[in-house]
This record gives sequence, C-alpha cells and structure tokens, in this order.
Amino acid sequence: MFYYEVQKRLYIAFVIIMLFFLAIVIRMFYIQVFKSGELSELANSLWSRNLPILADRGLILDRNGVVLADNITTTSVVVIPNQINDKEKVSSELAKILNTDYENVFKFVNKKSSIERIHPYGRGLSYEIAEKINNLNFDGVYLVKESKRYYPYETMLSHVLGYVGIDNQGLSGIELFYDDHLRGNDGAIKYYSDGKGHRLKLSEVYNKPVGGNNIGLTIDVKIQEMVERELDNVMLSLNPEQALVLVMDPNTSEIIAMSSRPNFDSNNYQNYDIETINRNLPIWATFEPGSTFKIITVAASLEEKTVNLFEDHFHDSGSITVESARIKCWKAGGHGSQTFLEVVQNSCNPGFVVLGQRLGTKRLHDYLLKFGFGSKTGIDLNGESTGILFSLDRMGPIETATSAFGQGISVTALQQVNGVSAAINGGKLHTPYIVRSISEPETNEVVLLNKPKFVRNVISEETSEMVKYTLETVVAHGTGRNAYIENYRVAGKTGTAQKVNNGVYMVGNYILSFMGIFPADNPDYVVYVAIDNPKGITQYGGTVAAPVAKNIILSIIDYLDYKPVNNELTRAYTWLDEKYVYLDNVIGLDVKEVKQILKNFRVEYSGTGNTIIDQSPHGGYLVKEGSVVKLMLN
Repeated sequence: MFYYEVQKRLYIAFVIIMLFFLAIVIRMFYIQVFKSGELSELANSLWSRNLPILADRGLILDRNGVVLADNITTTSVVVIPNQINDKEKVSSELAKILNTDYENVFKFVNKKSSIERIHPYGRGLSYEIAEKINNLNFDGVYLVKESKRYYPYETMLSHVLGYVGIDNQGLSGIELFYDDHLRGNDGAIKYYSDGKGHRLKLSEVYNKPVGGNNIGLTIDVKIQEMVERELDNVMLSLNPEQALVLVMDPNTSEIIAMSSRPNFDSNNYQNYDIETINRNLPIWATFEPGSTFKIITVAASLEEKTVNLFEDHFHDSGSITVESARIKCWKAGGHGSQTFLEVVQNSCNPGFVVLGQRLGTKRLHDYLLKFGFGSKTGIDLNGESTGILFSLDRMGPIETATSAFGQGISVTALQQVNGVSAAINGGKLHTPYIVRSISEPETNEVVLLNKPKFVRNVISEETSEMVKYTLETVVAHGTGRNAYIENYRVAGKTGTAQKVNNGVYMVGNYILSFMGIFPADNPDYVVYVAIDNPKGITQYGGTVAAPVAKNIILSIIDYLDYKPVNNELTRAYTWLDEKYVYLDNVIGLDVKEVKQILKNFRVEYSGTGNTIIDQSPHGGYLVKEGSVVKLMLN
C-alpha cells in the first residue's frame, strides 16, 4: 500500500515537472518566434547610441539663382555621460576651452542620459576650439559635424528671410513659413555600447542626413540692393523713426524687393531686441495712408462715372465743412477753381471729399473692400496685419469724407501697393507672393511652382488706362514732380499722413510716402516708399519720399537697360529745378545752321569740314540745358 502511494506521488511530481518544462518550452518558442522582432529592437535600443548629424537646410535663392541663405559646416561637442570616468576633470577642461562656467558644463556631463549636447556653448565651434577639444582625447566626449545657417548678405532682406534657432528650426520669415520644406531629415552615426555605456568595437552605421528643398524667391537681389542702399541713405541723412520700401510687379503681385528700417543681421539675430527682428514693417505695420490712398478713390470715381476729370470743376477755398468737421487743404487759401484732374495733381483734400460724397458711403466702402483693404492679402509670410476700415453701419458723412483722402483708416504698405497694382494693371487684383518655386536639391526637380493668383476684377481696363494717365500728370505737373525722369515715363502719387497717438493727431509728426509707377504707360514696377517722421526737413511726401523712389527707378532703368522714350508729358519746371529742353537732330546740317539751333547748349566739334555726320547725345530727347553736345564733322 505504501509502495503504491509513493509511486503515485512520484508520478504526480513527474507530471508537474514535465508541465513546467513544457511551459518553459512553449514560452521560449513564443518569445523566439512571435516576440523576436520586438525584443531585438529593445535590445538594439539598449546597446546602440546615435550621434546626431543635422541636415542642411534648403538654400533660399533670388529669382536669378543668387544664394541668399546658405549653410556652413561647423562642429559641436556632445558627451555620453556613462563613458566619462572623471566627470569633474572633463567638465573643468571643457569649460576652460568653451569659455564658460564649470557648472554650465557639469550639468550636462553628470546627467543620467545616453547622450547630451553641450549647448549653447558647445555649438558652432571654430576649428581652433574644436581642435583643442579633440586633443584632450577624453572618453565619452565627441565632436560631431553640424550645419549652421549662413546669410551671405547679412542685414539685407533680413525680415523677409527671417532666421533659424540653434537647432536649425525656422523662427521667422521664409525660414518659418516654409520650414517644413527647408528643414530636411537629420542623420546620425549609430554605434554600440555595453551596459555601462562603454563603446563596443562593433560595426558602426552611418545614416546620411537628407537636405531640405531649395526655395526660389520672386526677389531680384540687384533691385533689393538698390532698395537697401536708399534706405541706408534715408536713415543716415534724415534720421527717421522708421522707413520702408516695397517694390512689386503690378501685373502678377510678385514681390521684387522688400525692406525696412530698423533691420538686423540674420546671422546674429540674438543681438537684437524682439521687436526689431519680428516686425516686417511692409506687411506688419498699419498706419493712415494719407494721399497715396487717393488713387483708389480716383479709380472708383472713374469706374462709377461720378466725375469727368477734364470737364468737372471744383473751387477750393482752402477748406470744406462736413457736418461739424472743417477739413482743410494743405495749401493755405486753397487752389481756387480747378478741374478734378488738377484736384488730383494738387492732392487737394476738399476736392477728394467731394469725390467721396459723389460716390456715396456704400459705393466707396464697397470699392475699399474690392481693392482688398480691411483683410489680409494672403502673402506667404507670417505676421501680416489686416488694417482697419470703418464698418459700413458706422461710416457716416465725416467718415466717408476722410476715407476718401486716406484719413481715419489704417492699412499696410502691402495692401496699398497691391490695391494700386490692381488700379493700373487693367483692373485685376491678385494675391501677392514671394516664393516662386520649391525644388529638390539633388535633381532640381520642381516640387511646387507658384503662379499669379487672380482674385477678382475691380475696375475696367478703360478706367485703369485713365488712372495711369492721371497719375502720370501728377508726376509731370503736380505734387510728384520730384519723381519726374526726363526721357522716361513715370507716374505716381505723394502722401503726407499725420500720425495718431492715443486718438489725437500729433503736431509736426508725419509718415511721408510716395507711390511710384514705372513705366507709366505699361507698368513693370510699383515702388512704394514710406518714411516715418524724418528730422530737420519740411515734411511733405513730394519733397522727401518722391526723390527716394526716383533714385530706385533710375537704378532700375540702368540695371535693366530701359531705352529712353519721348515723354508724353513735359515737366512743369520751377525756378529751383534744373531745366531740360529737347535736343534737335542736327545730323546732315551745316555748321552755320547748327549754332542757332543749339544755342541752349555748349557745342564741341571734332574732325574738319562743314557738315555734321554724328552727334552725342542723339537728338529727339530731353537734355539738360547748358550741357555739352559733341558734333562730328565730315
């Protein structure tokens, strides 16, 4: 009996043991077959370490392929705390080389993590500093190559390009707006270590970083340089609070140049205050536009046929009263009787009040909306403002009157330029843009191609033609005379807007502006200049901003080799102006005849004989009175 009881117990024990081993076998089979991949990854993560390698950001280029934002290779120091034997010594030596406090390094060296970057002190090291660290030959201290953003033109186009942070992430401008395209994919060097973090002599894996896409802008760097130069001159000679210039192709709303002051060096953005680096004034700053806004009122009035510029007359006594408000003209005593074309040329506020009244509140308000005011333009840059318009239900007779000449409302420079572009390009409003294309860096395959984005028609082509002619007369005969260029057709409008502080207009403090259009008959460029409160000068847009726009247009003429034409409208000269007169073509004439014909010039002859066979300058164009005309004889 006892024997059978023992045998039974042995049998049960045997079964239990067999079941236990069977469970182990099944578990091992499950782990080996079903969990092998997961466990392999876990083991790999324990053994492997990655030394990160930042990818190059995509290049930013102008419309002609000039590089505006590049990359340079730098070195950074990383540490693997588990591999460092003497943390105090390593921290002390690195702190000396990196020129920082011991504690700033020790906090990274002593961390309980697999890998640590020493930042910001250990980022973007020079060759000399990197060499010193390498010569220390410390275990657990590594130098890795990194890509650092570099802007070869420094302050030029800084607000448009923006800047990147220490980890190569876009923080403003194009760098931020298109960061997903520019960023690329980082790489790494993968190596293996034991449980204590010591590096194992196993094969290393190099994962190559993939650079970001290249971005081509609508910007022309040559014209941008002209703009930057003029703004520098403005800041030096006039000491304004702020200044900006915006150049646009009116036919497509492509941004050709954009800049403002104050600006900053994108390579060293950390040296500037946050307001300076983040405020792109042409799209961010809103202000009362003043008389440049009258272009929109003229366009709406012509489209609605509420005025005949040549036949309708207005008598300017110097002011006009609307309800309880007395609105003055800039000229004391007024301009007297004038056509409405002269009202535009003279930038007469009372005359524009009448244009606004003829349009009526609703029609004027509708046109302001149609031209894009009161809403963002949709440009592909961050930080754009909407501006401020009166709502229709709060727009009474006084608001209608002031809106007609650009007071009491708030706009951005970009809104103005885009609206004026629609007024002179045949009536088509477009969405402004600054990126032309995005392309893959290795193959140059175009990933995205921007084209002009039509929004709506705002006026007819016939009205647009009349607007261009009207604005050309402003430059030839009106307040824009300082932008007149002999032998080239320029149109434009001046602006002198009184600034507001806490709801009160400031005394002697203005934003002076000029909207230049070139060529006047078939525009390729709109050049807008705004200067905020220049010092030591009479504050009128025609005397301060118009010459700046003229200089930019002259540079464009020279750069793109625009050929001279006969001015359709001859400038109305004042006693202060250098006078130009038409030079006759005297080729083929006798010397005796030429003396009388060229009496307003100094004549120099070369060769012998009595007949003129060539002349310089050529005849048929305006030439400065009293200048030298060279004649070649036969």
